[in-house]
Amino acid sequence: MITGVFEVKDKDLASRIGYIYTKTGKILTPTLLPVINPVRQEIKPSEIIDLGFQALITNAYLIRRYRCREALEKGVHKLLGVDKPVMTDSGAYQILQYGDVEVTNEEIVKFQEQIDSDIAVILDVPTGGLASREEAEYTVKETLRRAEEASKIRSRDDILWVLPIQGGTYLDLLEYSVKKGLKLPYHIVAIGSPTQLMERYDFETLIKMIATVKVNVPPGTPIHLFGAGHPMMLAFAIALGVDLFDSAAYILYAKDERYMTPWGTYRLKEISEFPCSCPICVKYTPTEIRELSVNEKMSLIAKHNLYVTLMELKRIRQAIREGRLWELLEEKSRVHPSLHRAFKVLGEYKDYLELLDPEVKGLVQGVFFYDNLSLSRPELLRYRRRILERYVKPKGYDKLIVIVGLKDKPYIRSHLYELLKNKFKDRHVVFYTPFYGVIPEELAETYPLSQFEVGAYDDMVERESINLLIDYVRKEKYKEVLLIYLDEAKTVARKIYLRMLRLNVKCNIRSHKSYM
Repeated sequence: MITGVFEVKDKDLASRIGYIYTKTGKILTPTLLPVINPVRQEIKPSEIIDLGFQALITNAYLIRRYRCREALEKGVHKLLGVDKPVMTDSGAYQILQYGDVEVTNEEIVKFQEQIDSDIAVILDVPTGGLASREEAEYTVKETLRRAEEASKIRSRDDILWVLPIQGGTYLDLLEYSVKKGLKLPYHIVAIGSPTQLMERYDFETLIKMIATVKVNVPPGTPIHLFGAGHPMMLAFAIALGVDLFDSAAYILYAKDERYMTPWGTYRLKEISEFPCSCPICVKYTPTEIRELSVNEKMSLIAKHNLYVTLMELKRIRQAIREGRLWELLEEKSRVHPSLHRAFKVLGEYKDYLELLDPEVKGLVQGVFFYDNLSLSRPELLRYRRRILERYVKPKGYDKLIVIVGLKDKPYIRSHLYELLKNKFKDRHVVFYTPFYGVIPEELAETYPLSQFEVGAYDDMVERESINLLIDYVRKEKYKEVLLIYLDEAKTVARKIYLRMLRLNVKCNIRSHKSYM
């Protein structure tokens, strides 16, 4: 695998903000490349660039079939009328739709070089989301054969070449495809065949496909996801490490009078007020757009769809910079049941996400915990593991005070803590709190243990938090524990007390009022 074309600037979870360098210019990632039909353009490519997109993707097969001479004379950039990076697809989508195309792999590879593509794709054979096992195996083997063939045909070293990964929903075939393909000289890995899954809102399977590829790809390799660009799912794919997307949904939806939002899709006839402040939605009302001609209507809805996609990408990149991508996912998981299911599947890869998630992030801000899904947050997983594996209590303490129910942070600045510390100088003090479970006094002012907020958590969160406290007490071998609780925390303190008794640890429980 060729590296060196991708520069990473920021990270959060498995996501990256970075630059992909092409011969025409750099592309800030994660981003989406709008699909341009080279034969019929309802919106000029230059207008899409003016909206704020940095690169486009078009179809080299259609160019070769309908505008070949013009493209060979002008090059793909002048053909589209843009001076930004242009990626060209090979006609594989037409194979998926119609079963075959009238071009060979060798012909389309050479043609993309001749029209001066910045990023080019071999003529792969897409698996599709509905393929049988036998069909999927064929697409994997044939795509790998063509990838090896194309690597010998290529003559230019200034074009970035894309390695399509096939296998569809058969995860073992995806893994086989990527492991074999990585031995070949390609710059970008692309996951194929998500379109049919997207249409069914089967984001759970899509998450598994992305994760299967991602865990087998070197960290410095950009990952592209073909044909997946609805704003409602971008954050989830990006969280797993997808850097590039392409989509024609903006115009396809517009032709059907469908209006995109970050939480789903509306039909124009259903909308009374636009829930958006893009230039289109500010200038027009739904009624005014409904009264326009078919072409005008389509153009305006398509532009809105592009605007909302771009705004969602900006929001995601900002969340990455702030280290809040997990919180954005939690928020988005509540806007549609399919996203909630996808978020739960994402949690199955929590250990991998924690491995890639940076320990130090650019902007230091408070951490938010909501419910049991927050238990998979990488920062929390890291803390819970390290408090048991790395932390050692201060020497000389074999007695412990556990304070339950403090709210204001940092906890060691509370009046109750000061009183207890003065009264029990021979005891170590820790604080019980949901999610973190146990916070030793000497860590109470460190980030993020002094900067977090807890929502309305459930029984599972309480059970996991108490378990961590118990594991901590067992590990540190305290001989005596005194539980001090504030009145509103009496119930959970009682549960902790009963668990302590099972450890054969001498334990007493008292209200904080006993010491005030």
